[in-house]
Amino acid sequence: MRVTPDEHARIAQAIRRAEAATSAEIFCVVARSVSSYQDVGLAWAAAAAFILPLALVPLGFDPAWLPGLADTWEPAHLASRDMALSRAIGAYAVTQAAVFLLFYLLSCIPAVKRLTTPRSVRRYRTRQAALRQFMAHGLHLTEERTGVLLFACAADHQVEVLADAGIHAKVDPDVWGEAVRALTAGLAARQPVEGFERAIAICGGVLAEHFPPQAKNANELADRLVEI
Repeated sequence: MRVTPDEHARIAQAIRRAEAATSAEIFCVVARSVSSYQDVGLAWAAAAAFILPLALVPLGFDPAWLPGLADTWEPAHLASRDMALSRAIGAYAVTQAAVFLLFYLLSCIPAVKRLTTPRSVRRYRTRQAALRQFMAHGLHLTEERTGVLLFACAADHQVEVLADAGIHAKVDPDVWGEAVRALTAGLAARQPVEGFERAIAICGGVLAEHFPPQAKNANELADRLVEI
């Protein structure tokens, strides 16, 4: 998802318009991704490598199924059993390694990665990334603790709205649900700017109700969208 300079200007204007009616601060961040989820891919690959080859055992798994391990001559002496067992174990290990590599490579495909990563994991890591951005951009340092962050992760299709302590004291967190739905709908329709504009307007309305402008209505945070 790319945002053009003109679209950046539209979002900045939407923030200024919303903040004109409130003493609170609104900040926007959009992230291409928040995690590689490499650990999730490794977990799926390890599980597949452990479970799937077991399905071959009831079918009479034979090392001869693997190219290069077939041997048309087999000694019938009892001493050959150790050699046959070693060959079977080696073939099974090769099968496990192949399954592990295949599933790990599949998990690296973005669409597959999103489908195989539990939603709870994606939601948690998006929230943690949003919290880091909240702190990094100083939303927790506003004079009245009235900073609001609109955060979207394009790769994970996740949206977070975070409000500082001063707002939580007066506003029910469920109020932000409408803003989340507006931003999510815009991103789903490939209209991120329109989504941000609607979400900013909704947040501005809530904030204006509880935090009207003060005599000295300083602009404590830059009115802009940050892309990471």
